[in-house]
Amino acid sequence: MKLSRLVVMTAIALGSAPAWAADAVVTVYSADGLHAGDHSWYQTQFGAFTQATGIKVQYVEGGSGAIVERLSKERSNPQADVLVTPPPFIQRAAAEKLLQDFTPQDAAQIADAQPQFVPLVNNYLSFIYNAKLLPQAPASYQQLLDAQFHNKLQYSTPGQAGDGTAVLLQAFHSFGSKDAGFDYLGKLQSNNVGPSASTGKLTALVNKGELLVANGDLQMNLAQMRSNPNVQVFWPAGPDGKRSTLALPYYVGLVQGAPQSANGKKLIDFLLSKEAQSSVSAMSYGMPVRKDVIPTDDNFKRSQAALKGVDIWAPDWNQVVSSLSADISRWHKVTE
Repeated sequence: MKLSRLVVMTAIALGSAPAWAADAVVTVYSADGLHAGDHSWYQTQFGAFTQATGIKVQYVEGGSGAIVERLSKERSNPQADVLVTPPPFIQRAAAEKLLQDFTPQDAAQIADAQPQFVPLVNNYLSFIYNAKLLPQAPASYQQLLDAQFHNKLQYSTPGQAGDGTAVLLQAFHSFGSKDAGFDYLGKLQSNNVGPSASTGKLTALVNKGELLVANGDLQMNLAQMRSNPNVQVFWPAGPDGKRSTLALPYYVGLVQGAPQSANGKKLIDFLLSKEAQSSVSAMSYGMPVRKDVIPTDDNFKRSQAALKGVDIWAPDWNQVVSSLSADISRWHKVTE
């Protein structure tokens, strides 16, 4: 797609109508990551979709929680057709009836397809560090409490950013309980720079050395490393000495009351097609969700190599959603 994201987002922000016909457009609200870098998977697939259908894609990017909040505020006058965001925010959007039922045409090839959302790209929580300034990655969560990381560490805000919420859940998992996880995050706050509504911007700060450590997700971080050469991915060990990471897929859903619902369905089907899924690792380091797509490209091999020796786990997302408001409130208290 030749239109820049800035132009599209500015047009929406100013409330002006796009130049193309209203029935030849589809609007996507998405968490950051899949648009990272030049010739990204999003850019390529949106361009191919427009060429194949004549339907232009308006792309609006934001923090994982922020875009769901925007959908909620627009409930009486929906502006988006498609939502892409990680858990637990996709589950929250479904629970708040912001999504409509839709079964993609290739749903049988996709594991964990739900009535209102399906996985789009598989992904995982990660952490990044400045490999130019640090001789090696921090080995453990305990090491991140060291004085050398004072005002040199930042993670995105739980409840606003999907990756930041994943940090909260990872702390519970790594330390064995919510109480122990909150205790650790309370201690870590003395090193934390402060809130960040979006995770994507932290990579450049780590690359420049303004930060030594930040959180992220594997797909986005590997894609960003192409233009941020000082950044490397790592996973610290918990008190038991084990490294683990949270499965954090991008999910896609059709917005309730979407102004261009038919176009939204077409775009979702297009992004889940075998052809589109076959290129997600090569273009953006993501991992395909289709059972019949097994990549062999170098980027896929690099992602798999990065995860070697790291245990992958997934929470009960419905349970996460049910207690998320209370957990976020407690997080604010322990990090004040």
